[in-house]
Amino acid sequence: MDKERFPRWGWLLIGLFGATMVANLVNIAVLGPAGLSEEYFVVTIITGMSLVLIYTGVWYDDERAQYWEHSTERVFGDVVFVVIGAAVGSALAIVAISDIGLSRIVQDVIAMVAGFVLSWGLFWWRNPELYRAED
Repeated sequence: MDKERFPRWGWLLIGLFGATMVANLVNIAVLGPAGLSEEYFVVTIITGMSLVLIYTGVWYDDERAQYWEHSTERVFGDVVFVVIGAAVGSALAIVAISDIGLSRIVQDVIAMVAGFVLSWGLFWWRNPELYRAED
């Protein structure tokens, strides 16, 4: 894929839209029939969006290109950390605030922040060399 075809925000928009569509298909086809409450459908969406937010930045920025020199197993392990971090962070946030009486949109935003922060934190913990120049 040609990075120069779209600006960074364009790639983010395309990736976030695709991740949302795939997550909603999983929600409708798998998790809904399995009996998961609709309140938790946002967890799959946050998980997909976290992957896009983190990996679009790593892919698009030339100063982070050395990341792709890692072994396939290392990159796969990082993806697993991001997915688990986003799912756990967002699910814990929903569980913690579901009985407070906040509107659904506020709950979803809080879950998004918690999921993304935990997933990015785990990614940074595994790859601190990618962000040293910014410290």
